[in-house]
Amino acid sequence: MKTYHLTGIGNAVVDVISQADDSFLEMMGIEKGIMQLIERERGEVLYAAMENRVQTPGGSVANTIAGAGALGLDAAFIGRVHDDALGRFYADAMNEDGVDFVNPPVPGGELPTSRSMIFVSPDGERSMNTYLGISSELSSTDVPAEVAGNSQIMFLEGYLFDKEKGKTAFLEAARDCRNGGGKTGIAISDPFCVERHRTDFLLLIEHELDFVIGNEAEIKSLFETDDLEEALAKTAAICPLVVCTRSGDGVTVLHDGTRIDVPVEKVVPVDATGAGDQFAAGFLFGMATGRDYETCARIGNVCAREVISHIGPRPDTNVLELLREEGLV
Repeated sequence: MKTYHLTGIGNAVVDVISQADDSFLEMMGIEKGIMQLIERERGEVLYAAMENRVQTPGGSVANTIAGAGALGLDAAFIGRVHDDALGRFYADAMNEDGVDFVNPPVPGGELPTSRSMIFVSPDGERSMNTYLGISSELSSTDVPAEVAGNSQIMFLEGYLFDKEKGKTAFLEAARDCRNGGGKTGIAISDPFCVERHRTDFLLLIEHELDFVIGNEAEIKSLFETDDLEEALAKTAAICPLVVCTRSGDGVTVLHDGTRIDVPVEKVVPVDATGAGDQFAAGFLFGMATGRDYETCARIGNVCAREVISHIGPRPDTNVLELLREEGLV
């Protein structure tokens, strides 16, 4: 039976990336800097309007798992794609990244593979327009108990909470992992995601999870406060490990009553896509290999810095080499 350092469960989304200025966004009615869910027809209109498209496998937690796989972890991803051109591209690309894509593409009259049209502005901001398609239909039947039960760390994606069956799949995966002696955690995903599911999120964090990773806006959203310190204290009161990324202000880690603040070197992003995802990849790599939390955060920062230096949400260079240069591995 294969065991995994890290398994992720989340939306399997093909990212289609194009550069666009503010006037284009305005003309197309795209709200800058956020993720919007769109219907299939709107997706087709935006796809047709994109120039010089770059296509990459995406999805927040999938990006994290791919980043951790690139660092050398035995990693698996649980997600749903259709047996269409984009779905086959996605499954092949995950496997090529060294990640076991454990669900084969689904044939038949299902919804098409999910895709997100991402417009990157000259300032590096990304405006995401996501058609969820088949990945939002993920259910318990897509979660092999033997994969979840043989994972050292299970990382869950908040976006899956938008459907009851996704939520159920989540809970079962988390419980299988913990029953097997593993640790489970969540990527909060998005403040709007929290707005929609606050009560469920808080119950999950308090009763089912060992760690939570989110940015300032997401952590504040959990407790509907503008005071980050208050939000951090309240989250730490219900979860053993809280990791909050604060953009240029560094990273705060709260664990069993201790607080670690790790600074970051400020750089201007070429494309901010995937910064949080790759931070999580580095942090979880550190956890899986037994490093202390300060080192985990420093590894995460190196991974985030690498990904914002180029277009696309996954590493472009050998990040392990960068970590060796910094004396982190």
